[in-house]
Amino acid sequence: MKLDVKDLGHMDYQSALDMQFELLEKRQNNLIPDTLILVEHPPTITLGRRAVEADILADENFLKETGVEICRINRGGEVTYHGPGQIVGYLIFDLKNFNRDIRAFVSNIEEAIIQVLEEEFNIVGERNPLNNGVWVGPKKITAIGIGIKQWVTMHGFAFNINTNLEHFKWIVPCGMKNTEMTSLEQITGKQHDLETIKPKIIAKIRQIFE
Repeated sequence: MKLDVKDLGHMDYQSALDMQFELLEKRQNNLIPDTLILVEHPPTITLGRRAVEADILADENFLKETGVEICRINRGGEVTYHGPGQIVGYLIFDLKNFNRDIRAFVSNIEEAIIQVLEEEFNIVGERNPLNNGVWVGPKKITAIGIGIKQWVTMHGFAFNINTNLEHFKWIVPCGMKNTEMTSLEQITGKQHDLETIKPKIIAKIRQIFE
């Protein structure tokens, strides 16, 4: 497939969101091909359309003093955390080219991460019928939430590589009180280079969405 990839490196959440909206409009007008944005954010808490403020557990003053950004956005889902050591992928895709099938679109994102985990790290990733994303056993390693405007998607996935899992204690992840998060580092016992994992994700997304 013709896929444009933009690796933004480290960027604050709002700047990346502004870029998403800019590319979304261009994709709606067929000025650009489907686009995958990869980025790593500073500590940020996002609230989707179904999020409730009570799912932010940390004290507001503490978060301000720690420099954590809080953003309410237009994707589906509840509260999620973004931070260093996490590969975040935003997909600006025209669903009219994919039978307008939202469920299949999300499933394809999950499949890309599942295959990367299996082929590169010999880790079995699974789906959970109650919640989008990728799980390793009872723990969640990748959160997924998308927004759609005129059949063009935005937002996407957050894949925990070397993420500080203590930060997830600031929230109720995805509105599921008993959800435990995990990371590639926690599972394998060592840190990983995000720059070597990104090309694997890009290749899988190209392959699966073809």
